[in-house]
Amino acid sequence: MEYILQFVDLILHLDRHLDVLLATYGVWIYVILFVVIFCETGLVVTPFLPGDSLLFVAGALAARGGIDISILGASLFAAAVLGDNLNYWIGRSIGARVFRWEKSRLFNRAAFDKTHAYFEKHGGKTIIVARFMPIVRTFSPFVAGVGKMTYARFLPLDILGGALWIFSLTLAGYWFGNLPWVKQNLSFVIFGIIGLSLLPLLIAYLRAKLAPKGAA
Repeated sequence: MEYILQFVDLILHLDRHLDVLLATYGVWIYVILFVVIFCETGLVVTPFLPGDSLLFVAGALAARGGIDISILGASLFAAAVLGDNLNYWIGRSIGARVFRWEKSRLFNRAAFDKTHAYFEKHGGKTIIVARFMPIVRTFSPFVAGVGKMTYARFLPLDILGGALWIFSLTLAGYWFGNLPWVKQNLSFVIFGIIGLSLLPLLIAYLRAKLAPKGAA
């Protein structure tokens, strides 16, 4: 329970924690943020890491000074694309064997199954749309690899999705994150970002629950 509370505090007060990291490690903040985004997108065992809210708050921190928004955007874009590519090739190498895995502390089988079903229904556009959906974002490139999507098709979609995700949220933070109302209510803004990103998952869940039995 203590770890859960610490994680919730980290998410809700990202600005304070990033301020501390910047003051402590200076330019190494770029490396720290790179690693977080790389792991969130590249490893199927870390879908819980902050993504959307981290990008927004990092952009807001850049607006205050101490972080260059161009370096921030470029490094996080590289992290997102490289992470997805690692995830894709892991899925490609494992292949159909993943369907025999059971849920464990390290592998969320339910999340994989839901992402796979979404991928089967919506195809390649999932690579772009999933960038804005927590958990699905982490499993999407993995599922693409398992499903043997060709790399020539995956890569341009992944680059486009990564660019839209990284630059839209970091620039939103850079432009709006330091407005007085946003600064005073940042926890609520973070809740709102998380809520909006989870909304497609909630809608899909409700549709599945309300659909007639036997419907696809």
